[in-house]
Amino acid sequence: MVLVGYAFYSKPQYEGELPLKNIQKETTVYFDEFGVPHIYAESQTDAMEALGYVHAQDRLWQMELMRRIAPGRLSEIFGSAALKNDQFFAGIGIEEASAKAIAQLDKNSPAYKLTQAYLDGINQYLEEGKTPIEFQLLGIQKQKFEIKDVYNIFGYMSFSFAMAQKSDPLMTDLRNKYGMEYLKEFGLEGEFNTTKIKNAKENVQEYSAIAKSVASLLDRSPIPPFIGSNSWVIAPQKTKNGKVIFANDPHIGFSQPGTWYEAHMVTPDHEIYGYYLAGTPFPLLGHNHNYAYGLTMFENDDIDLYQEETSSTDVTKYKTPSGFNAFETRTKTIKVKDTSDVVMNVKVSRHGPIVNDLIEGLQKDKPVALSWVYTQQPILILDAVYKLSHAKNKADFQKGVQLISAPGLNVMYGDAKGNVAWWATGKLYKHNPGVNPNFILDGASGKDDIKEYLDFSKNPSSVNPSWNYVYSANNQPEAIDGFLYPGYYLPEDRAKRIVHLLDSKSNWDKESASKMIFDNTSSVAPSVVKNLIQAVDLNTLSKSEKEAIAILKDWKGSSNLEDVAPTIYNKWVYCSLKNTFQDEMGEKDFKQFLGTHIAKQIVARQMANNQSLWWDNLSTKNIKETRSQIVTTALKEAVAALEKQLGKSVQSWTWNKVHTAEHQHPLGKVNALKPFFNVGPFEVSGSVEVINNLFFDYTEDGNYAVKGGPSTRRIIDFSDIENSWSILPTGQSGNPMSPHYKDQAEMYNTGKFRKMKLNKAEIVTTSTKLVFIPNKN
Repeated sequence: MVLVGYAFYSKPQYEGELPLKNIQKETTVYFDEFGVPHIYAESQTDAMEALGYVHAQDRLWQMELMRRIAPGRLSEIFGSAALKNDQFFAGIGIEEASAKAIAQLDKNSPAYKLTQAYLDGINQYLEEGKTPIEFQLLGIQKQKFEIKDVYNIFGYMSFSFAMAQKSDPLMTDLRNKYGMEYLKEFGLEGEFNTTKIKNAKENVQEYSAIAKSVASLLDRSPIPPFIGSNSWVIAPQKTKNGKVIFANDPHIGFSQPGTWYEAHMVTPDHEIYGYYLAGTPFPLLGHNHNYAYGLTMFENDDIDLYQEETSSTDVTKYKTPSGFNAFETRTKTIKVKDTSDVVMNVKVSRHGPIVNDLIEGLQKDKPVALSWVYTQQPILILDAVYKLSHAKNKADFQKGVQLISAPGLNVMYGDAKGNVAWWATGKLYKHNPGVNPNFILDGASGKDDIKEYLDFSKNPSSVNPSWNYVYSANNQPEAIDGFLYPGYYLPEDRAKRIVHLLDSKSNWDKESASKMIFDNTSSVAPSVVKNLIQAVDLNTLSKSEKEAIAILKDWKGSSNLEDVAPTIYNKWVYCSLKNTFQDEMGEKDFKQFLGTHIAKQIVARQMANNQSLWWDNLSTKNIKETRSQIVTTALKEAVAALEKQLGKSVQSWTWNKVHTAEHQHPLGKVNALKPFFNVGPFEVSGSVEVINNLFFDYTEDGNYAVKGGPSTRRIIDFSDIENSWSILPTGQSGNPMSPHYKDQAEMYNTGKFRKMKLNKAEIVTTSTKLVFIPNKN
């Protein structure tokens, strides 16, 4: 009762009057029926101050978490349970890169001044507002927010986009054990990506510990990683009302509170309706009456891992093309709640920090360095996001896009004048011919070093194409100047479905676009089923197994709540993958493999490949298994497991029983606090790699707990811009006692939307009003 009582006291203030220290004139904030603030101010500085305050009263706890990850300060509040996270992130250099970028900032620029106003608003709430209940439960001491926090938050976001550390070490181990013949079937050169966006053995070392450790850190992080996304922008020629329609749903790990905070800001010289990361002043997604923008992950390779060679006589030195150099050493101190500080000495080579010192399970005498574009190139992210949200036209907007070195993003654009565009951001680079960045590279000789950085003009892009739309689904873009850019692209499933739907219709409107963004059908799964069934020895099947096959034969690839086929399909695919790959990889590496883009890419090709080397089970001597044997065994195992899990009636194996989503708060891991902080669980439709991409890990128990999905769904229609649609997975507020903590969850789960209001008369009549008055003291 004390918990609830305090929480009730600490709920946000959505009406009344409050003094705000640094504003010059009265500023009004209207909170609509979903808690979105519409800020009306006489200047952008006053508006940003108000934004900082209202953002903090709804999301201060989330801001606190976000700013602590990159500098390694979670252990201060969570204790030694967060120490591994802190050691890794403190060691990879985000904090140092942030400090360097801040030192080079123009302190007179609008971006800097508006950021300071935003931080002033946060800090006033920190000093005078109600303390979040999480601060009370964990004993968090309040500390002012600074611009370094903004940069550290952007730095963590950028790393969570990166993929190389999840798969390169694992691929290196497999190559070293079995040779390249085995890996040719993994499509590492992009040959599996047929739907493209237009435009010698070595000594074995257990590198996969890097992949397992980093993936585990991101999975356990209290702030979820960015995963994927869809977006498409339809030109006027293909829309019912002759205006651009913009759609975007960035895929991010689920959490509570969710990723985005929505806010609408209006001043005499500026308007933006934006989606903000906690603790950042400018939106990564946004629109106004003139243009709209959003993003997906480019999935380009912006991290390389280098095997360094230490001197045999002096371990403080490592080999370079010009002789031996001394490692740079960074000393970092991590404060741990209720115990002594941990002092780290991080070694850094010319390529980057040595990850052996940052994670467990690696041999210390074979140092591996992490080379990351984000920490090596100028960080202009603050100016970039300022320009994206303040663009006057398409050309102006593109100038902002060019400033982003990392992470790699597909930035999507549409405007009221009829323009549609897509640009891939990121500082792209080339190695020497023959260097394969899918593996650990040679750090000593220099032959595997980056050869050249490419000019932005070489980045993939598409502006007003003749086919009248642009799109991205994390799939691979076409080659530029014959160069197919390496990356960690996702399967073509979503891309194929998006292209099919867009090509088949020329009278798109808001309603049809909203149905498409909630589409639960895979364009690839039915062909996978066909190949699986062709491989099965039908004469050996039981009645239940034959019934399962019959259901799959009639399946069109949907993953709706009452569908039975996706339950059978996913269990069969998992058993097939396990029986195919686990004998070579081992249990731990196989589990890690399932979490990579390669595992997602390989399903369709593997099930059709009768000659694959992987079919043979290495643990059965003098027997060479075939595709038919592996796939048939997998079906029998799948059906037996489903009968045990869900009962003997095949028709009762509906998708809603195994596919559920719960939005977890970091404190919701404590059973007593779970009902108070977590949202869900819910039975949900959707699946992996459909447009409504609610993704999960394959597990032995056959329960698919959704890890993440669309962090918002937006449909912006320039023929009716003041009635565009959006939805969040839970709600706008991060305060459990706010009416807006989870008021969108049911709508989200059923594919419904709410209005993103731009019309002031409508906003005023449907909102509560909080007035900030200048504090002259």
